[in-house]
Amino acid sequence: MSKPLSDHDRKKQISVRGLAGVENVAELKVAFNRHLHFTLVKDRNVASKRDYYFALANTVRDHLVGRWIRTQQYYYEKDPKRVYYISLEFYMGRTLQNTMVNLALENACDEAIYQLGLDMEELEDMEEDAGLGNGGLGRLAACFLDSMASLGLAAYGYGIRYEFGIFNQKIVNGWQVEEADDWLRYGNPWEKARPEYMRPVKFYGRTEHTPEGVKWVDTQVVLALPYDTPIPGYRNNIVNTMRLWSAKAPCDFNLKDFNVGGYIQAVLDRNLCENISRVLYPNDNFFEGKELRLKQEYFVVAATLQDIVRRFKASKFGSREIVRTDFAQLPNKVAIQLNDTHPAMAIPELMRVLVDEEKLDWDKAWDVCVRTCAYTNHTVLPEALERWPIDLFHHLLPRHLEIIYEINRRFLQYVASKFPGDNDRLRRMSLIEEGGCKKVNMAHMCIVGSHAVNGVARIHSEILVATLFKDFYELDPHKFQNKTNGITPRRWLVMCNPGLAEVIAERIGEEFVRDLDQLKKLLKFIDDDAFIRDIAKVKQENKLKFAVHLEEHYKVKINPQSMFDFQVKRIHEYKRQLLNCLHMITYYNRIKKEPNKHWTPRTIMVGGKAAPGYHTAKMIIRLITAIGEVVNHDPVIGDRLKVIFLENYRVTLAEKAIPSADLSEQISTAGTEASGTGNMKFMLNGALTIGTMDGANVEMAEEAGEKNLFIFGMRVEEVDAMDAGKGYHASEYYNRIPELKQAMDQISGGFFSHKQPDLFKELVDLLMHHDRFKVFADYEAYIKSQDKVNELYKKPKEWTKMVIHNIAGCGKFSSDRTISHTNVE
Repeated sequence: MSKPLSDHDRKKQISVRGLAGVENVAELKVAFNRHLHFTLVKDRNVASKRDYYFALANTVRDHLVGRWIRTQQYYYEKDPKRVYYISLEFYMGRTLQNTMVNLALENACDEAIYQLGLDMEELEDMEEDAGLGNGGLGRLAACFLDSMASLGLAAYGYGIRYEFGIFNQKIVNGWQVEEADDWLRYGNPWEKARPEYMRPVKFYGRTEHTPEGVKWVDTQVVLALPYDTPIPGYRNNIVNTMRLWSAKAPCDFNLKDFNVGGYIQAVLDRNLCENISRVLYPNDNFFEGKELRLKQEYFVVAATLQDIVRRFKASKFGSREIVRTDFAQLPNKVAIQLNDTHPAMAIPELMRVLVDEEKLDWDKAWDVCVRTCAYTNHTVLPEALERWPIDLFHHLLPRHLEIIYEINRRFLQYVASKFPGDNDRLRRMSLIEEGGCKKVNMAHMCIVGSHAVNGVARIHSEILVATLFKDFYELDPHKFQNKTNGITPRRWLVMCNPGLAEVIAERIGEEFVRDLDQLKKLLKFIDDDAFIRDIAKVKQENKLKFAVHLEEHYKVKINPQSMFDFQVKRIHEYKRQLLNCLHMITYYNRIKKEPNKHWTPRTIMVGGKAAPGYHTAKMIIRLITAIGEVVNHDPVIGDRLKVIFLENYRVTLAEKAIPSADLSEQISTAGTEASGTGNMKFMLNGALTIGTMDGANVEMAEEAGEKNLFIFGMRVEEVDAMDAGKGYHASEYYNRIPELKQAMDQISGGFFSHKQPDLFKELVDLLMHHDRFKVFADYEAYIKSQDKVNELYKKPKEWTKMVIHNIAGCGKFSSDRTISHTNVE
């Protein structure tokens, strides 16, 4: 049970955590007991920890409801421009603590729960993560929702209510094993079903071209049932909505086809169409062209656009009529942001609605469409780009294929007028890729159908216009922009690291929570010994707390004085967890060689999920666990080096791990990581970064000063020069660098897999012969950079000063900045 706060603690915590007034606390206790009794139908004798969590969640939710209703009423009255952020992923994590933070209820709830004889952390731990995302793209959507609400934008997040989110990862005998994430098993207290706003979505069928226009007939209908989740702004009384659609079979599903005696089978077959919202596709940066996935993409878009049009027509101001019908006004009242190409079907679907249903002529409809839609690109990796086979389109969405052909015909006509006779350019820019199996290039459709296209970090946006989208940039340079990603400081500082938030607030006040640029003011304290001590003390407390968590959950004892070195992100070749592995082995070999030397102790932690079908990524996990098995049981090493694979890395584990980090590994091959956002979370929480000049690392170095990061390795220009010139030859490095050769020989010789000496044959083969990401080319520079890290860690005061420079340079990386530098007006 948590101890009561001392007067000192209470004074310290008062600001950021909200006031625990007596009336407030008494009212919360009454509400809690009322929910336990009336909502959960339990008394204190039989209630479980989960019951108490639900009682608390419902109590906190009560404080959202009035604000939620008032906010939506206010939007209806004022008729502002509305922002619709459409994403196939929203990686929300837990909701309870974030809601308490944003409503300034945290101290009052802590006190109420303590007075009730319960433990707040135990209750918080009962909540399931809403794991409706894979990684960066889905978590960015969640941070943006928090920022849009905190900035008072009339914004809506639209997505799919997956019954099963990202799988739970178990490590069994060193291998990843997936388990279904049944996150709704006990119910979700934060959502409200809205069956009254159910929408039909059509699939299959055929088109009829009639004098009255085109009709899409003989379709199969699936109903989209909306579930609304409140999104509270930070202490501004605004509560926006995230609306997630669930697939439901219509009552007459399969019953109109009088299949003889098929009533039972028809009812059982309802599952088939309800499968649309069953499960999140677990791929990060990889395209899997499955029919079910295209169904999901169209499902969210078709349901959402019906909502958008209904709201546009019915809003109160800006029109004398009961119903607003002038669609020329749509771009002044609606902004649709496409989070990657996954919701690209919004473009042909909006055209279908405007042309076929609202009877606009094509040119007017197209103008409206382009001025309404904008597209965010998240990757340059070719295997991640969505290219859907024409045959699948024709089968599933015949009308949309016709519309795409017409968009393409008119677009290529326009290109030909600007670049007469350049047929190769027409081929490159077409929405339809010719060749064996004709495909629709979704990125091209997004660019052509949007008025703005952005990358997610400066270097990424530059690479886009120089390579992937070069032809489109030459045609329409004004379309292309940069919006460097950000993170919400509410969840990623105030909530997950209250100790650090307090130390900062004591020096510069608490406005930084709303305006992260204020962190610059910390530079005034760079030589203040008390401040340096406070920062180091918070870090040490966070490390101890995470060490306890690791012991409880992983049964591993770690040295809290050691450097906590983290690489947590999805497992992917381009993120180069293998480069990290080579450092682990090299450091191990050095300690073994000179065991009496004074080595900087390290705990190297790697976490992240591998897509279930990505064999190489699963082998990388197996290599990390194998290295750990050897290193962690070697008596010569002792507690100077530990290698730990963090099982089931997710939002909630990130919130525990990141505040404890000393070193953040951001080591992708230059030009492959679009931005990264984990890098920003580590920086904000007082870790130093070892990284390549890739993604947002470039801007982090610019903000904090390059000397305050451990930057190493090839730059984009050098990678390009290597590709254009003699190429990358792994064997040259292998033969030239003895420590690299030793490490590789240990992997291939079975040193880390005695029972199966050839276990890692494929990984060795990959690294030696077909490594697209040039791991060996950066090995030497990486090891040298790690040596520098070790040297600095021996000088705690200098280390902490460098940390302060980093925290002070974090202002740019608030998602509030990303959103407010976006033109919504």
